[in-house]
Amino acid sequence: MADKATTTQSKSLEGKVAIVTGGASGIGETTARLFADHGSRVVVIADIQDEKGEHVATSIGTHRCSYIHCDVADEDQVRSMVDWTVQKYGRLDIMFSNAGICNDQQTILDLDLTVMDRLFSINVRGMAACVKHAGRAMVEGGVKGSIVCTASVAASVGGMAFTDYTMSKHAVLGLMRSASRQLGRHGIRVNCVSPSGVATPMPCQLSGMEKDEVEKFFSKSTSLKGLVLKVNHVAEAVLFLASDASAFVTGHNLAVDGGYIPSPATAS
Repeated sequence: MADKATTTQSKSLEGKVAIVTGGASGIGETTARLFADHGSRVVVIADIQDEKGEHVATSIGTHRCSYIHCDVADEDQVRSMVDWTVQKYGRLDIMFSNAGICNDQQTILDLDLTVMDRLFSINVRGMAACVKHAGRAMVEGGVKGSIVCTASVAASVGGMAFTDYTMSKHAVLGLMRSASRQLGRHGIRVNCVSPSGVATPMPCQLSGMEKDEVEKFFSKSTSLKGLVLKVNHVAEAVLFLASDASAFVTGHNLAVDGGYIPSPATAS
């Protein structure tokens, strides 16, 4: 019986065509690999890190994974990426809109609006472009698909720094909630996954700390002890929202935060 359950789980995305933006590293890479492991017919990795993206696609297998360069801040590139996927593979079932950046600090009194504009072009405008064009492709193709956006615990609380990042993730929730209502009539589900701090390359680079140091820092703001948030925990949540296991779940913000406890020292 256990073997049967395992087999069923491993095929939870059988025949599905998925796009993962920001799929060359971090949460996106792990999710792309998990999608492939769970039977996805093909995973299209979209990123601007060409060498890394090509390497991930090759390591997964070019028969079930492709890489395409796409800067989500450019709507034309997003449109072309979605169109290319549909033309090459015949449909689009899953969009994991995950690409995003974070600026260093950015407190309100010293807010650099030019820097903020660049972040918003990716985290907000780019996210909206991905949902828009994935939604259009699904509607036109008659596909009852699933769109998952990467938000954050920062989408639900304020922080002592990273003001523009926090603003952008609040915007992602608004996008998801509106899109889920508008696309629901077509049978398309839209949800968010909101992780707390996870030691991906981005926070490691911003902090100048090693992965284990970043994990130790982030663990201070969770109430669940004895376990550290890893990228695979987030990827598993995305898999759930992408698959038919969550067939009646839409407009939902799934927190993967270990019981996040914001504090003046750790809130961001």
